[in-house]
Amino acid sequence: MRRYRAQQQAAGYRPAKHGHGCDCSDLHAGPTCCVQPNGDSLRRRFRVCERREAVTPTFRVGLRALLSGDLLKDKVAIVTGAGRGIGEGIARKLAQDGAIVICADVNETDATAVASSLRPAGIGVRLDVSNASECDAVVKDAHDRYGRLDILVNNAGINRDAMLHKMSDDQWHQVIAVDLTGVFFMTRAASRIMRTAGSGRIVNISSASWMGNIGQANYAAAKAGVVGLSRTAAKELARSQVTVNALCPGFIDTTMTRGIPDAIREQQLAKIPLGRAGQPADVAAVVAFLASDEAGYITGEVINVGGGYIL
Repeated sequence: MRRYRAQQQAAGYRPAKHGHGCDCSDLHAGPTCCVQPNGDSLRRRFRVCERREAVTPTFRVGLRALLSGDLLKDKVAIVTGAGRGIGEGIARKLAQDGAIVICADVNETDATAVASSLRPAGIGVRLDVSNASECDAVVKDAHDRYGRLDILVNNAGINRDAMLHKMSDDQWHQVIAVDLTGVFFMTRAASRIMRTAGSGRIVNISSASWMGNIGQANYAAAKAGVVGLSRTAAKELARSQVTVNALCPGFIDTTMTRGIPDAIREQQLAKIPLGRAGQPADVAAVVAFLASDEAGYITGEVINVGGGYIL
């Protein structure tokens, strides 16, 4: 250790001497002091260096955008299944961060209601993701209207739970058609535009159930397929600077999960180390980051958002 320090000193290295638990040596050489400014709770989470000129431009711009709510300013996003639940939460978060959001849902009334409540206002459209022609049309219309498509969030999904030996053909095919084939249709359509543009963000909502879950052979198979599709798309689209990632929510408090019998609900909650059900906002926050320019070096990842449900 002494020899290592002597080599550092001989090379002219001097460790920064300052407090606040900050190590500015990662950003620039020489002593400085980092302060934690007053302000709202979000700003308190960041220690902003007094030597602003020493911070890299990318860091400075990214931090400013995050604090101002402009992380996705002027980006155009499509969110499927945006009429309620996790999809609605994602649409609201993207709009809050400055994106123009096309809210797509099989229930046009729900999609329009969510879109009209966003600021900036979004657009609500009816979309059955199991229909390839409808997927192509929604993507084309978004691009024609705004001249770009920056973000696609494949969230639409259904469940038709049953034990394997009791599951009907229809229950199997319906879930696969929406939860997996729909992701393929939308990703294929969006990738054509994003490849040409040389940029884009695709976030696919899988589920913790992709690891397997009793009574959900169809759902688990579809969500596992989403993981495989996401990783393959990430490899194929990387040359075009299009990132593709999969999110796996755990037990999230939505209209769907509130219909679960109390006994089963309690069993699920007991499996969560953080001790609570997740909220749509918990998932939306991760989606918003992955959709931003700040996540440009993250692709092909499978991210669990479940309070430690899968550990």
